[in-house]
Amino acid sequence: MPGENEHDPSEGHAEDHDIFEGAGVDEEEAATRPRRKRRGVRIAVVSLVTVALLAIAAVAGYVAFLNWRVSNNVTHAQLMPLPESPIRGEDSEVTPTPPPERPEEAGDALNILVVGSDSRDLSSDRGRSDVMVLMHISDERDRVDLIHFPRDYFVEIPGSNNKNKLNAAYSTGGAPLLVQTLQPLIDVPIDHIVITDFESFKSLTNAVGGVEVNVAEGSPDFAEGTQWMDGETALKFVRERYALSQGDISRGQRQQAFIKALMLQVLKRETFTNPARLAEVVDAGTQNLTVDEGFTVSQMRDLGWAMRNVRGGDIHFVTAPWSGIGSDDYAGSIVIPHEEQLQTLREHLRADSMEDYTDEVSPRQGFG
Repeated sequence: MPGENEHDPSEGHAEDHDIFEGAGVDEEEAATRPRRKRRGVRIAVVSLVTVALLAIAAVAGYVAFLNWRVSNNVTHAQLMPLPESPIRGEDSEVTPTPPPERPEEAGDALNILVVGSDSRDLSSDRGRSDVMVLMHISDERDRVDLIHFPRDYFVEIPGSNNKNKLNAAYSTGGAPLLVQTLQPLIDVPIDHIVITDFESFKSLTNAVGGVEVNVAEGSPDFAEGTQWMDGETALKFVRERYALSQGDISRGQRQQAFIKALMLQVLKRETFTNPARLAEVVDAGTQNLTVDEGFTVSQMRDLGWAMRNVRGGDIHFVTAPWSGIGSDDYAGSIVIPHEEQLQTLREHLRADSMEDYTDEVSPRQGFG
């Protein structure tokens, strides 16, 4: 991953064929496989955020202890753009613009940007984020939509003379520039930001006693059908991409299947009625979270309580609409947004009507 000070011309080309790995692996790809495999699990950490919000909704007599545990685990940092603080862009500084107005019909719907990063230490080289998910929580707090934006999504980035991959925004200007890049795409305000890594992934899976996952597409190590997985097995499952029909796209579908299985396990009555297990789940789910300064622990607790009736069938997964894979002289391999369908997604986010959103245009097989 490149440093955050300049664009590495070779970096884009090193990833040129990353999306095609399901169809075969050449020598260059094989040499970079260990680095890429680490990326495979990062989308799964999105589950930690939703799980944390739900798990914090505990019985009244236990709230004080959980509040103390979460307060000690969660790190707060300045992640949102500030009007008076210019953001460094790749070619020029960016003056933050106000977020889009919240439509009246959206009520109190919330949009939380979840970023999967290599490190929670924001003072170090942050690298490029490979997981960017918008968590849309409905006004009634009875539905959660997790909208995954591919890291190679080809977009305009403020402060850059060239269009680039979405993850380049985070590398260049951190979370504030990513917000400034993403908000015009979705046309709704981003209310909070959560940054996480995957250090607690295995411990969270084991904390709930393992998960039962539906394997829709088999591979050498995983036959089709339902399988019970502990933390180590789950890591292997969500990392696989080379043996799958659509490479990175198919792997994303596996990760979604696992996330849902994990959430279903956390939401079982046995978790919420067992103080020791609940404490372990909350601890594992919040250990590696950095959130914006405005997202207080009390707000997280209140949100978790408001979402206490959310169940597996209320959690939905969406991939930002795309029309195919292409190549750009500057950015390398790119995912091409489907502009018409993206406008439809914006309209449903603005109206808080994601229950009516469908995507019939993004490729279901192959790469467009």
